Amino acid sequence: MKKITFIICLILFSFTSFSQSTNRVMDIFPQGTILYGNIPYTNDSLKKHLLDIYLPPTGKSSYPVVIWIHGGAWMSNDKYADMSYMKQTLKGFIDSGYAVASIDYRWSTMAIFPAQIQDCNQAIEFLYGIAPQYKLNREKFALIGFSAGGHLANLLGLSNNNTVKDFYADGKKPHFKIRLVLDFYGPANFFTLKGNDSKDPKNPINLLLGGTVADKPELAKEASPIAYIDKGDPPFLIVQGEKDESVNPDQAKALNTRLTAAGIKSELIIVPGAPHYGVMFDAENIRKRVFFFLKKYLK
Repeated sequence: MKKITFIICLILFSFTSFSQSTNRVMDIFPQGTILYGNIPYTNDSLKKHLLDIYLPPTGKSSYPVVIWIHGGAWMSNDKYADMSYMKQTLKGFIDSGYAVASIDYRWSTMAIFPAQIQDCNQAIEFLYGIAPQYKLNREKFALIGFSAGGHLANLLGLSNNNTVKDFYADGKKPHFKIRLVLDFYGPANFFTLKGNDSKDPKNPINLLLGGTVADKPELAKEASPIAYIDKGDPPFLIVQGEKDESVNPDQAKALNTRLTAAGIKSELIIVPGAPHYGVMFDAENIRKRVFFFLKKYLK
C-alpha cells in the first residue's frame, strides 16, 4: 500500500512540476493555484486527449468543479483558449473555491461529429473516476463553454439524462451528472444556425458534419442540443453578444425559450453591442450572475 501511495504521489508531482513550466495561461490564475497539467484521459497518445486541472490553494478536502470547454469553430484552438479574455472570471473561480478542469477534444479536421462529444464525455467520465485523487467533488460538476465549446457544453448538459450511444466512445453511458451549464454564445440548432446553407467544404458546419445540413439532416439533428430538451435537464445561464457575427442571437433566444417552456431554470443575458467573443463577456454584471448560479446549484 505504501508503494502504491508513493507511485500516485510521484505521478501527481510529475504532472504538477512539468506543467507549471509549459502552461501558457498559468499567470492568469491567482498565486498559489495548483496545476496538474496535460493529463491523458484516454489510452492513446493524441495531444487532443489531454486535460488540465487547476485547484485552489486553500487545502480543502474537495472542490466543486467548473469544466472549461474551449471554442474555435470545432477546428482550432486548445484547452487554453478563451481564458485570455475571461481573466477575472477565471480568477473568481479559484478565489471562490472552485476547481477548474479544461479539456481538449479532436478537431473536426481530424474526425467529424460525434467525435467531439465522445471526447468530452470521455474526459468528464475520466474526471469522475479520478476525482478523489485530485480533490474533485464528483457530485458537483458544472460546464462552461464558448462558441463551439458552448455548443458542446449545451449538448453535454441536455443529453446527460438520456442514453445516446453515439455520444460515448465505448457505447456505455457515463456515470457523471451535470448540475449546471454556463453557455457563452454556443450554437443550439444547426437547422437555423447562420451559415448552415453554405456549400463551401471548408465551412465550419460542413467540416463538423462531414457535409451540409441539407445533405446530413439526421446528423445535424443529432448534433443539435435543442433536440434533447426535457424536464430533467440542468439549469442554464446563457450569455450572447447582440452583434455576434458568427452565432446568430436567435440561437440563444430559442434555447432559452425552449428550456423555460420545459420547466428548466434558464436565464439569458444579451450583451449590448458585443461581438462573438471578447472582454465584454468578462464584465462584472455577467460575473455576478455566473457566481450566483454556481453558488445556487453547486454549493
